[in-house]
Amino acid sequence: MNDLRKEFSTFNIALMAVAIAINIAVGTLVLGLKVPLYLDSIGTVLVGVLVGPWAGAATGFLANIIWAFLGNPAYAPFAGVAAIIGALAAAFARAGWVKEWWKAAVAGLVTGLVAAFISAPIAAYVFGGTLGAGTDAIVAMFRAAGLDALGANIAQGITSDPIDKMISFLVVWAVLQALPARFQARFSGEGAPAKKAPARKRR
Repeated sequence: MNDLRKEFSTFNIALMAVAIAINIAVGTLVLGLKVPLYLDSIGTVLVGVLVGPWAGAATGFLANIIWAFLGNPAYAPFAGVAAIIGALAAAFARAGWVKEWWKAAVAGLVTGLVAAFISAPIAAYVFGGTLGAGTDAIVAMFRAAGLDALGANIAQGITSDPIDKMISFLVVWAVLQALPARFQARFSGEGAPAKKAPARKRR
């Protein structure tokens, strides 16, 4: 319970608000460009890494809900998927997989695969397979190859989602390299550097 309170400190809640804004801003830009990616999880991954699983999950969930209220209702059904992405980011951080770029890339690929299999049924059965995003072209390609709506969305997911999440994790890794250690030390997540014990004075 104490860890949960730490995750939702005033400072961390402020970071979550910034992260939600990043998700929506970058996601809207990518959506408008119609590229077969999303890049709407960068803020979620950042909070999961720096703060912890509950804050990361809340960031992803709230970002999708707020985005839905801002005029993109298709994002609401995927709020649970976004929450899982935040929790996974924290889990990989605790395992030390965001401290090196190649491990961060692998963590992103795995997260993308998990997200693909969870989101595919939602896309297929709630929206009929199309979301008005750049990934619709990939879905259409697999439908033309003979796959049904679910199969086409799974194929699209395992094609583009791992790349999407790998980019998101690498962006977060780069951000961590640029952040001063003193600033990172304010957070409780495992992505932040370990706090060093003060050196003993010699007598």
